[in-house]
Amino acid sequence: MGEAAAEDIAHALRAALARQREVRMVFAAAPSQAQMLAALCAAPGIDWTRVTAFHMDEYIGLGAGAPERFARWLDDNLFKRVPFARVHRIVPEPDPEAAAREYSALLNTAPIDFVCLGIGVNGHIAFNDPPVADFADPQDVKVVVLDDQCRQQQVDDECFARFEDVPEQAITLTVPRLMRAGQLFCVVPGHLKRDAVRETLYGPISTNCPASILRQHPDCSLYLDAESDPDA
Repeated sequence: MGEAAAEDIAHALRAALARQREVRMVFAAAPSQAQMLAALCAAPGIDWTRVTAFHMDEYIGLGAGAPERFARWLDDNLFKRVPFARVHRIVPEPDPEAAAREYSALLNTAPIDFVCLGIGVNGHIAFNDPPVADFADPQDVKVVVLDDQCRQQQVDDECFARFEDVPEQAITLTVPRLMRAGQLFCVVPGHLKRDAVRETLYGPISTNCPASILRQHPDCSLYLDAESDPDA
């Protein structure tokens, strides 16, 4: 699954770089993306020096050097493995609201070509959990409160030892900001995601399952494994 997704992303990247000077991409940070990112870093023929990278969400309240920070995870799994033109990390300190505004401005200096994302156990995309997801959100980046199911997923993914260790707030790209990207690649492995994938594909398009909005994007590819595929 990860290799298949990486092959398609690499193909899209090469095609975009052949027709334009620069490519701008947003990446999710999660163990579910690790196999795809490893394969993408190894893909031949990509001029990463013309690619600008963003990430889609970050915890509020962790120390600057905390290994659980998403920017740190992406540094280890992507940002420091290929020679990007620029990497724009979300830095919540010292003022998360100001950081959200500044990151929104960076995103909006030019179109976003590609987003590589996943789907949460609760159907979230980025950190747009059902209680806070807004399909008509006027903001592009905002501060959100994480719901309990999202926080428990971070423990189940072995990113935190205890539920109490998971921050209660984060900065996230909003649903409309993600949906404005030119092409989306959504990688979703594992049996814990099967119900969310079923709702994404077959349930109502509703913020009860924020990922359901992906069905309205003109160019979104979904990559599943046998465990996450509700039709397997």
